[in-house]
Amino acid sequence: MATFNSLSSRAAQWALMGCLWLAGAGLAAADEAGTKVFAARAGAEFQRTQSRFQTHTNDATAAWEFARACFNFADYITNDTDHAAIAIQGIAASRQAIAREPNSAPGHYYLGENLGQLARTETLGALKLVKEMEREFKTAARRDGHFDYAGADRSLGLLYRDAPGWPVSIGSQHKAHEWLEQAAILEPGYPENHLNLAESYYQWHEPAEASRELAALDALWPAARTNLVGPAWESSWADWSARRETVRKQLEENSKPAGAPKH
Repeated sequence: MATFNSLSSRAAQWALMGCLWLAGAGLAAADEAGTKVFAARAGAEFQRTQSRFQTHTNDATAAWEFARACFNFADYITNDTDHAAIAIQGIAASRQAIAREPNSAPGHYYLGENLGQLARTETLGALKLVKEMEREFKTAARRDGHFDYAGADRSLGLLYRDAPGWPVSIGSQHKAHEWLEQAAILEPGYPENHLNLAESYYQWHEPAEASRELAALDALWPAARTNLVGPAWESSWADWSARRETVRKQLEENSKPAGAPKH
């Protein structure tokens, strides 16, 4: 498994590669361009927060900020060994934050998120992590339901939506609906809360409800575009924009009369 220092060095290399690649950005597709830039930024943030975490060992904030960077950076790592190594570091940092501040909502939240990243690399062991993820997200929600724009409620809802159902695991459409709705109630101006609901309702074959959430998303979109700005938000906007258009197209296709041509 990759070591702490080797991953730091690799993060620097990826960040440099992203900067070098930018010089020829006009030669590649826009979506590929965005992914490379976002990966480079995530690698640089991983390196920055890792350095601070290592020099501020008693600082709970430094610990959970590094855990957050681990979670974000892991999204761009396709190699399972490196992906797991980053997630494990995020888990350890989160546990250190909790040890320093047991009531830390960010500590519990990013513990759950990094456990999820680790689960992505597991085959047989993933289901064992689900119950711990559930517990940590619930703890984070109790400590501060608004943290990361109702992130704990949002993540818990997605966990219930996507996990296998009983008796294999904890998956539950009823619980998913409850927690995803709660996230939208707590933070109604955050795009992903309504986007998750629109996607979920479509998945559950409830197009009217999906259309309602898409309309709510469209209504808040201009204000969110004004409020959530800067390089740190660019990857989120790229993701949300693509997903919003996918849902819109799915609903449009779903509303066509039988026999109408599909594109």
